[in-house]
Amino acid sequence: MPPFEVPGLSYPFKIDWGAIITITPIAFVTMTEHMGHIMVLDELTHRNFFKDPGLNRTLAGDGVASLVAGLIGGPAVTSYGENIGVMAITKVHSVYVLMGAAVFAMLFAFVNKLNVLIMQMPLPVIGGISFLLFGTIATSGIQVMIDHHVDLGKKRNLMIASTTLVIGVGNAYLQLGSFQFTGLALATIIAIILNLIMPQEAASEK
Repeated sequence: MPPFEVPGLSYPFKIDWGAIITITPIAFVTMTEHMGHIMVLDELTHRNFFKDPGLNRTLAGDGVASLVAGLIGGPAVTSYGENIGVMAITKVHSVYVLMGAAVFAMLFAFVNKLNVLIMQMPLPVIGGISFLLFGTIATSGIQVMIDHHVDLGKKRNLMIASTTLVIGVGNAYLQLGSFQFTGLALATIIAIILNLIMPQEAASEK
């Protein structure tokens, strides 16, 4: 059994403002990452999850999951791009299949022999799978731009897309004290900032 830390049982319950301040930026990171994932899911499934069930509900699900994880000593959680990559490759979008996979993942986490068996897979095989999953995330993002007819001939769009791709795919990171913005989260935040501050047209395009 992994060590579970439950407030009130494992240690006295108290409000730690230092921990709250530390976790707040993580909540922002998971929110921006979540919105990017929902946008890609819309394209994969040809549905509009921003409207049904609504971004407020999907974000609330992320928040509740992080709350439960925190209460037993786990990290903040969010939807993961790797899972979306699996959906894009397999074309399996069933909620019930995903729920079943989640249950099995939790059960298998307690079976160490299975973990040892998986680790016997050659590293090139694991590496190849990782290439596919992370590459699919980037490709799905490009597909979103194509479907929305984003004009990459405009300098503004080209600069935002290029910067985001290099940071996201290159897994660049920003270290602020003990907190680290990495990969997709940093790319999402910088894309939002660039979108807000860059002019709609360059001087040479007017």
